[in-house]
Order: sequence, then structure tokens, then C-alpha cells
Amino acid sequence: MTHDITTLDQLEVIYGTVDPNSLHKVASTVTAEYGAWISASRFCVLSTVGPEGTDGSPRGDDHPVVQIADETTLLMPDWRGNNRADSLRNIIRDPRVSLMFMVPGKTNVIRVNGTAALTQDPDLMQRFEVKGRQPRLVIRISVGEIYSQCARALIRSGLWSRDDSDLALPSMGDILRAQTSGAVDGKSYDANWSARAAKTMWNADAS
Repeated sequence: MTHDITTLDQLEVIYGTVDPNSLHKVASTVTAEYGAWISASRFCVLSTVGPEGTDGSPRGDDHPVVQIADETTLLMPDWRGNNRADSLRNIIRDPRVSLMFMVPGKTNVIRVNGTAALTQDPDLMQRFEVKGRQPRLVIRISVGEIYSQCARALIRSGLWSRDDSDLALPSMGDILRAQTSGAVDGKSYDANWSARAAKTMWNADAS
């Protein structure tokens, strides 16, 4: 289409000179300052890429969502989910990953780009044990670069300052019912989900 931007030259005309601070803030290791942010984050988005395309997976914990093993290594437990394992399949086939760490009430986002590997090293699994339960595996992330994201996106969205819980959105049961043409009883799914999730929050083996 005639108005599409298809070359780097076109893009650079629109955006002009890079703010030097956006380059100065990039580190190749987990500095003390970036480490403080990551250690405070209980939620991040893990992005991966594979033959079928890209995947963005929300990751959360009631402890820091990752542990800092050393200045170039992060460790992320893989707790129970829906068993699709899209991110994990992608990592095996293409180790490139990106992470976005968020802290409630804070408008900056910390971003990490690097590579990842999957491990069931007993010592690493033990680090994340909760009430005698361990994750199914640990994602070991080698940091390539780490930097902060401009706060404007979170400020514009009002992510931490607004409450949209009263919006009448379709439930997950509604979505499943629609996607299966009624084969899944959406009301039963919604009614049972909380109890099911409570039983399997940390247990990697429960169904």
C-alpha cells in the first residue's frame, strides 16, 4: 500500500535522532540497579519465537518471578499451566527470548533480551521448592542486554491507576463455549475453575 513504511530510511525520517539516554541505559549484565527492579518483580512477559511464529507468555509468582543466579544469568521456574508449552517448545528450537518485568505502581518496565535453555538440574529445581513441590523445569536465561523502557506506555494506559473490573467482558467459559460450539459447558467451567486452580497452583502433577 502506498502509505506503508517499508524501508529503514523511511522509518528514520519519521523518528529522527535517537535520544542518547536510550542508548546509555543499555547494560550487558544485571547491574545492581537493574537487579533491584527484577528482584521486586513478581510478573513478567516471556516472549519467544519458533517455526510457527512468535509467542508471548505471562509469568507470575508470589515470590520474585525470576531469581538472579549471577550477573548474566536469570532463573525462571515453570509452574503448572495449561500444558501447551508453547514457550518451551520455542526455546528448544530457537533459544532467543525477551522478557518484560513489571512492578505494580511503577511505570517503568525493565526489558531483557538474551537466550534460554531448559533444565531439570536438581539443585536449580530445589531453589524454587514451595511447600514440598517443585516446578516441572527451570528456564535458564543468559542475559544479552538489559534496559529500562520509557514510562509513557504505562502512564498513557493508566495500568496501575484505573480499575476496569466492572466491565462486562466474556468469561473464559464463555469463550470456550463459543469456540467449541457449545461442546464445553462454559458455566460449569467458570464455576469450577477457582477450586481447580487452587489445588494445582504449585503442583506440577495434579490434573
